[in-house]
Amino acid sequence: MKSNRAAYYIKEGITSILTHGLMSFVSVCTIVACLLIMGSFTLLAVNVGAIIGQFENENVVLAYVDENMPDEQARQLETQVRAVPNVESAVFISREDALESFIGKFEDKTLFENIGADVLRHRFVVYVRDIELTAATQNAISSIQGIVLVNSNLAVTRGLVTMRNIVTGVSAVLAVVLFIISLFIMSNTIRLVTFERREEIAIMKMVGATNSFIRWPFVIEGFILGLTGALVAFIAQWLVYTMITDRLTGGGRVSFITALPFQSVSVPLIAAFAAIGFAVGVIGSLMAIRKYLKV
Repeated sequence: MKSNRAAYYIKEGITSILTHGLMSFVSVCTIVACLLIMGSFTLLAVNVGAIIGQFENENVVLAYVDENMPDEQARQLETQVRAVPNVESAVFISREDALESFIGKFEDKTLFENIGADVLRHRFVVYVRDIELTAATQNAISSIQGIVLVNSNLAVTRGLVTMRNIVTGVSAVLAVVLFIISLFIMSNTIRLVTFERREEIAIMKMVGATNSFIRWPFVIEGFILGLTGALVAFIAQWLVYTMITDRLTGGGRVSFITALPFQSVSVPLIAAFAAIGFAVGVIGSLMAIRKYLKV
């Protein structure tokens, strides 16, 4: 009995979609457009976050030691540097190693034959956990006795963090706005269908049909439209994302730009699309038919 009822709900839902093909098409297109915009900004935010994460691994703070401090004493400062909050690790670089590294960048080594390591300072290469706290970390390291200078790329750090915050904020606002728009259009689409069937619904109510019996075909209709829109949006997003990333990273023209492979974000993306499509379809259906069940 239950299987027959479920088959009836599905049949009625599909029949309604086919009967009102144009409105169904508009609903699916609206969901696809909204999900594409949401997905594009979300993927942009994810990629910016990944770039910042990569920069966090490469961004360093250089802490220079007083040139008058003996070598052994300078090395012992490592414990204090590592103890600073937000410091992930610290590597001691002697002035000899620093000079060797510097000379290694040039082909003609004879230019530096008369330059001794004493022209440089011992330093610590410091890696931080959170680049947003780089300025505070830099100030804390500067307060260590024996550290005379601390340098870091604060301007680049702040720029990346600002970009991440802007993209994340815009993505969140767009997601909410577009979800409401999709919900509104889906609700109106099914409301038009229910308006045409208002007399049929009224008769069904009068002969004793329950609200759930009347409601389920519309819920199935919204469910199918929502998931169809989500699937089409996912495929379109895949194609658009792949095309854009191939253009940006292909041919070595702008090799400094990196992008996450779509496979690494495909599972959470399709899960989010399906959840949003389901919510828009089902909630929109329930909102649309609520008025006509009050008979």
